[in-house]
Amino acid sequence: MNLAFQIAKRIAFSRQRSFSRFIIRLSVAATALSVAAMILTLAFVNGFQQTVSKKVFSFWGHVRVQKYEPNKSLVAEETPIGRNDTIESILKKEPAIYRVQPFATKSAVIEKNKEIEGVLLKGIESSYDSSELQPYLTKGRWLRFGDSAYGKDILVSEPTASQLSINLGDTVTVYFISVADGSRTYRKLNVAGIYKTGIEEYDKLFILGDLRLVQRVNNWQPQQIGGYEIFLHDYRRIDSINHQLSDALPVEWMSRSIREVYPNIFDWLNIQDVNRNVIFIVMAVVAIINLITCLLILILERTRMIGILKALGATDGLIRQVFLYHASVITAAGIGIGLFVGLGICFLQQATGFIRLDEASYYVATAPVHIVWWEVLVICIATAIVCYLALILPTWLVKKINPIKAIQFR
Repeated sequence: MNLAFQIAKRIAFSRQRSFSRFIIRLSVAATALSVAAMILTLAFVNGFQQTVSKKVFSFWGHVRVQKYEPNKSLVAEETPIGRNDTIESILKKEPAIYRVQPFATKSAVIEKNKEIEGVLLKGIESSYDSSELQPYLTKGRWLRFGDSAYGKDILVSEPTASQLSINLGDTVTVYFISVADGSRTYRKLNVAGIYKTGIEEYDKLFILGDLRLVQRVNNWQPQQIGGYEIFLHDYRRIDSINHQLSDALPVEWMSRSIREVYPNIFDWLNIQDVNRNVIFIVMAVVAIINLITCLLILILERTRMIGILKALGATDGLIRQVFLYHASVITAAGIGIGLFVGLGICFLQQATGFIRLDEASYYVATAPVHIVWWEVLVICIATAIVCYLALILPTWLVKKINPIKAIQFR
């Protein structure tokens, strides 16, 4: 029989009314709050990073390969390059890459009912994997490319459609101006669908159409494209794969990671890591201070008990174990309640989306949640270990208690 554990159990589950019972409940609540806050912080930060990153990647992939133009704007018309079997072979041989898709962009002005808006037409092929963008279609259908010279379907963003009063199925006029000689041409195109990613940099600028339309307007040859967008199995390898491709590609080609194209979005996502770390530190400090305070009060309130145990021959180590067991019960209760509350709110948010956000500011309409179970387990274990280590210090106060004075203590 473990005597220290038995005494701790009697103390912990005693129904006697005392000030320490209030402090114990307060400590349990503080620990539960800290654990729940850390679980929620991780789940929401992971959700934001995963959801927003996926939106960015779904539109442009993880890495772009195009003609080397170091001084050109990162979001602009590309200088044409010929489809190159050697380059495609280099890209497809890399195990980290799972999809390579050609594209080209063209500056344009879209007009409806004498209202105009500047856009960038992104041309894609019929082989384009639409599974990444289909979830963002709010109305209509995906592009139909057909067998003619070029498909006349386009996808327009919801903000552009709202601004120009464009409805599904409308025919709009899209004007193209040549950069070389300033000549103007136009095409009548059909609005097949309306999309919304929630990312202003996309929704206010891009329309999607047939790559052959861009080739026709630019007087390009059928094999000429603007570049390749590359999708990776693991987005965390963006920078390393980008550097590998930069070294492997011919000097007239270059690769750019999507982080370079839209650094503001990824800088904002990285700030979430800082916020997460700050919350972790604050919550850990709150839990530790509350538990240390609780244990000190427990020791002071049980001063007579400590004196009696010492008078009966109990060692300081045994008495310290009593209070460590008692504090461990408090810590375990707090971690269990915090785990239940934190995961409960996460599951409720996943089911109902009751936490709403301003999509223009946060890129999402509801707070996204992504639970990584091993991280939840680490939070619980780390909290238990840190709290236990912090609780060892106040138990040394037991050695300072004189049994004779403690028995007389009121």
